[in-house]
Amino acid sequence: MLFKISWKNILDKKLNSFLCILLMTLGIAMISLLMLLGKQLQDKFAKNISGIDLVVGAKGSPLQLILSSVYQIDNPTGNVYLDDVAAIAQNPLVKEMIPLSMGDNYQGFRIVGTNKKYFEHFKTKIASGKMFKGNLEVILGASTAQNTNLKVGDTFASSHGLDSEGEKHAENNYKVVGILEYNNSVVDNLILTSLNSVWNIHEHQEEGEEHHEEAAADSTIKREITSAIIKFRSPMGMMTMPRNINQNSKLQAAVPAIEVNRLFELLGIGIEGMQFLAAVIMLISGISVFVSLYNSLKERKYEMALMLSMGASRTRLFLMLLLEGIILSLLGFIAGIALSRMGIYLISNALSKKFHFDVSQFSLQTGEIYLFGGALLVGILAAAIPSIGIYRINISKTLATE
Repeated sequence: MLFKISWKNILDKKLNSFLCILLMTLGIAMISLLMLLGKQLQDKFAKNISGIDLVVGAKGSPLQLILSSVYQIDNPTGNVYLDDVAAIAQNPLVKEMIPLSMGDNYQGFRIVGTNKKYFEHFKTKIASGKMFKGNLEVILGASTAQNTNLKVGDTFASSHGLDSEGEKHAENNYKVVGILEYNNSVVDNLILTSLNSVWNIHEHQEEGEEHHEEAAADSTIKREITSAIIKFRSPMGMMTMPRNINQNSKLQAAVPAIEVNRLFELLGIGIEGMQFLAAVIMLISGISVFVSLYNSLKERKYEMALMLSMGASRTRLFLMLLLEGIILSLLGFIAGIALSRMGIYLISNALSKKFHFDVSQFSLQTGEIYLFGGALLVGILAAAIPSIGIYRINISKTLATE
């Protein structure tokens, strides 16, 4: 009966109840959305840099070098000579060097020239087809295959640059020879091929067939790559090599862990500000519940006195009003969680279209359990304070006055 009466009281004050729920919904939705988005971004960023000690490329912004080479979501800082990077790889402290060559795309999905070590690093598995071997053979990430509708055996012409509207290399087509299983990493959104395939495509584009034949015969050509992933044998490499490369060579060395931490520190300022704003909205929601129940108690004083005279205890009436605050908080929490999931869905679609970056996990986070407790606490406190007035009602005086 307590729940039934409380629910009817909420329905009786539709506008006030709607305002309370709306404010709680907005506060919960903002905090939940930030929790979910922040966790997924951190997990994805951490997964993609796992095992990468250093990235070497052209001089410029170190963060840009990391974003373009590891996450494939920014423009490269330029090209460097493969021989210069290979010289660094000869250092005894270096365990492994994985070259990357970029510059073309197909329908916005980047084509990256590399070698088999790149696949080994991300622990990829082939779902269908085989690994590329010959010239202009490519293997697709799972998301790339799904979004482009390419399958094993298909051919396509790449577009120059990282914009899908770029000039097409119509004279040479890539051939799909394999498709990878879903890997939950940047590999899912790439088209991978050999370094030679990327070089050959651009030699045709820049020099023409005749010049290409001359270039192929010229063993003195200095090949270029975009960047390289470096892994060290021991922590000593991390301590000494980045500064040495930056100071004594034409190359730039960027440490992924440092740059990503710096990025999240910058993002953290904005996220903390938005979380503070959401907490303020939740507080305002609590005040709204307080005002609503306080006014309700004043309006229903005669009704409460009548119920007390008919045998209802003050504690039961107190719990009835308390239940109203809890119900409003619960409805606001449920609506807020639903709204945050809608937000994640929209953000994921936007990121997927622009950056091919997926953040579509909707599972309940640990922080949201604490958020549930916080929402209940706000509702209980907001309802408890005005509800105490029940214990001050003078039954005979109230009934006589009315």
